[in-house]
This record gives sequence, structure tokens and C-alpha cells, in this order.
Amino acid sequence: MKFPNKYPFLNQNIFQKGEFSIVPIRYEDRFDIMQWRNEQIYHLRQFKLLTKEDQENYFSTVISKLFHQKEPNQILFSYLRNDECIGYGGLVHINWVDMNAEISFIINTKLEKEEFHFHWNTYLHLLEDVAFRELNLHKIYVYAFDLRLHLYEAVEAVGFVKEAVLKEHCIIDGAFKDVVIHSKINNS
Repeated sequence: MKFPNKYPFLNQNIFQKGEFSIVPIRYEDRFDIMQWRNEQIYHLRQFKLLTKEDQENYFSTVISKLFHQKEPNQILFSYLRNDECIGYGGLVHINWVDMNAEISFIINTKLEKEEFHFHWNTYLHLLEDVAFRELNLHKIYVYAFDLRLHLYEAVEAVGFVKEAVLKEHCIIDGAFKDVVIHSKINNS
């Protein structure tokens, strides 16, 4: 299976900052993405380990359709260093009426410890171009289980503001955890 290399609703499909870029999600990256999701399941809204069959099915039934919709509920990108995929994410739970979307992003698990802040910073700058300049969304936000305090530092460093804490909103490993929401308004 091969995906088109562009989303028809975007004027620009490659967003670049130095050697880093986001491009419409590539089929060839599906098993790396599956591996990272399985390794990082603890902070994702994913309830079981993905299999290759699950991933193939998701890409063929859900992802492939994104390239043909005028207003999809998500827009996903492969995050590249040069041409190597080192992460993926996008805008999810897009509300086209109220012009807002949640941000999704994970990087290669091996990069988490040393390069987490750098990649979140780079990725958010690239994704803001999509959200604010291409799609003219009003607001983007990060919805995160209260598990990774370093995530808050990373998003606040690029202008996201803590907007809400949903107290004891989810159960993780048998304990209730808060959900913390950081957002950024399009001021352009």
C-alpha cells in the first residue's frame, strides 16, 4: 500500500526547520510507530499492545481515508530527521466548527531521555505552521495524563499555557490520575 504524499486540504505539505520536517504520514513508518506506541503505552490512550495486524488494519481502514477527506478528524505526520522517521503525530480530535484541535506526538523511545525537549520544541513549531497558518485554527492544545512533568516544561517553553486540570480523570495502573491541558491561541 502506498499513500499519497500530500493532503489535498493543505497548500503546503512539507514543513521544515533545518534537518527536521513533518510530512503527511508515511505508510513505510507504520511499524516503527507501532513499536514506539507499544513502548510508551503508559502515557497514551491505548489499552493494549498493537500487533502488526492491528497496525496494517488501522493504516488501511483509517489512515488511508485521511488523504481523501475535506475536513478529517485528524491529520497525521511522520516527523523526520533528514529522511529518517524519528517520531509521528499531528492534530487529532479536530473540531472544525470551533476551530480547535488536540496535539498528538511521540518520538522514538531511544530519544526520550536526552532529546525530549528539543524534539517537542521543534515539532510544535512545525505543527503550529500547519494549525495556525495553513488551517487557521483558533486553538491547539495538549491533553496529557499527569505522568510526565517534563512534558509541561517542554510545552510551556514554546508558549503553551496551562489551561485546566481535570482532577482524578482517568485510572492508570489502578490509581486515579489528573489530566492536564495546555493550550495556545492563534494570535496571528
